[in-house]
Amino acid sequence: MEELFGKIGTSQTLSQKIERKIEEAIRSKRLITGAKLPSEKELCESFAVSRTALREALRRLSARGLIEIKKGSGMYVSEIKIEDAIKSLNLYYDLKFDSSLIRQIIEVRRIFEPEIGRLAAINRTDDDVKLLQSNIAELERCNPDNTQLEVDLINRFHMNMAKATGNPIVIISMEPIYSLLPRMRNMIYANIEGEKEYTVRLQHEILKAVIDKDSERSYQYTVELLERNMEVYDKYFKDTD
Repeated sequence: MEELFGKIGTSQTLSQKIERKIEEAIRSKRLITGAKLPSEKELCESFAVSRTALREALRRLSARGLIEIKKGSGMYVSEIKIEDAIKSLNLYYDLKFDSSLIRQIIEVRRIFEPEIGRLAAINRTDDDVKLLQSNIAELERCNPDNTQLEVDLINRFHMNMAKATGNPIVIISMEPIYSLLPRMRNMIYANIEGEKEYTVRLQHEILKAVIDKDSERSYQYTVELLERNMEVYDKYFKDTD
């Protein structure tokens, strides 16, 4: 542990330097997930710092989710979960949500989703197909007055397309964006007659392409759906920016 936690100087805030040292050890995987850190006493001796400075550093590391402090057991390197990254982005988008963000979200989707459609068609499993079929069937049966359920089902379709790619990075990147779709679609459905029917038709076409493993058709129909979204935005929301 001497190599990991050598003495540090006092020219900067001690707690920040301690925090940085431990974080560097975690990032470089010299401290791996689940590893137990030395005791407070041992860390204070290694760093040659007071317990007050150490505890402040440990508190910040814990708040950031890098370590877990278990009472009566000790301190451990936390497992970084996909859900933690997604929650942070969800909070950011929720706080920034307005008509300008809607356009930005559509633009981002226009960049990524056609490729997601392409990759889903290539990598999808039979279970993925069944899930997507179930999504559309449930949407078609949905009471037209239940707009909230409709938008939730449409959102689920897009999430399951992302999952069908088999790439967890796609899910991390897109799930926070998809979490905003119900709010966006509620605004759209409140203004545009027949938008649900248009969306369902294109979802059917995308699904057919995915079933056939036709990556180009899946790509093209996804482009068409997103271009429609942008047309709707430009017509109904652009002047509110």
